[in-house]
Amino acid sequence: MKLYSLRSSLPSSLIASACLCGVALLNGGCKKTDTKAEPGKPKVALVMKSLANEFFSTMADGAKKHQAANAGAYELLVNGIKNETDLAEQVGLVEQMIARQASAIVIAPADSKALVTVLKRAKEAGVLVVNIDNKLDADVLKQAGLAVPFVGPDNRAGARKVGEALAKQLKAGDPVAIIEGIPTAFNGQQRRLGFDDAMKAAGMNIVGVQSGNWEMDKANNVAAGMLSEHADLKAILCANDNMALGAVAAIQSAGKTGKVLVVGFDNIGAIHPMIADGRVVATADQHADKLAVFGIEAALKILKGEAPPADQTTAVDLITKQGNAN
Repeated sequence: MKLYSLRSSLPSSLIASACLCGVALLNGGCKKTDTKAEPGKPKVALVMKSLANEFFSTMADGAKKHQAANAGAYELLVNGIKNETDLAEQVGLVEQMIARQASAIVIAPADSKALVTVLKRAKEAGVLVVNIDNKLDADVLKQAGLAVPFVGPDNRAGARKVGEALAKQLKAGDPVAIIEGIPTAFNGQQRRLGFDDAMKAAGMNIVGVQSGNWEMDKANNVAAGMLSEHADLKAILCANDNMALGAVAAIQSAGKTGKVLVVGFDNIGAIHPMIADGRVVATADQHADKLAVFGIEAALKILKGEAPPADQTTAVDLITKQGNAN
């Protein structure tokens, strides 16, 4: 079947390094695009995680298309970091957007706690902040006296759907392992919990949980270790598709293709052939092309004087070989 949308504070040393990083980024260290400046229009900055991850390049493309269709309404600055763990780099990007007098920052934070300090500085500078994708930590926001609307999916529910699809191909007691994202990222925590929910409900034996930091190469190494340690491993649940790609490669290298199942999360294009041929059982589509757009639209409404909206839960769909199962 054809697949459709197959759907805290940082230490001062880190802040200093972030500022230095920001200078480097302005000299071409980070992929960044601006729409043509025009007086009178609000300037919306989209600050994402790693553009090496197809999910975020798709998010950026969606935002650019929205701005092109609404060119008279706002200007757009698109920014992303090189690696998922480059917190200082993302702090530097936020500092740049403050310096460039952005009207609003729509951010997918690399860490749910560490970005709060710089985002508070943005608010104090009069910049509106809207949180997308990875939710900022509620306790840290409260401690900072900061209120930030969130637009994004229920990651726990989405991961549970993926885990339940996997469980249908296993039997109770089978050993499985989880490769989670960055442990301090809220969406990573929620996806791990969703996997836990599904595996425990189905009676699976979770024999290991390790972080792959959202990255393919890191996950490849983690998966290789898991396969070596647990010869009878039946499945690996990966908290994003980038890491699923790494796990699939490790399984192939170990000569266990078809014997160890894999699931992911994000529905990036690179995963589609693997869904089709069964190397990946399921993933979740949180509609990367629309996610930033929802955040941008929320920001524009607030800038026009509307009251900040309540947190907005966006769609997340289960994707399997059979197609899109909402």
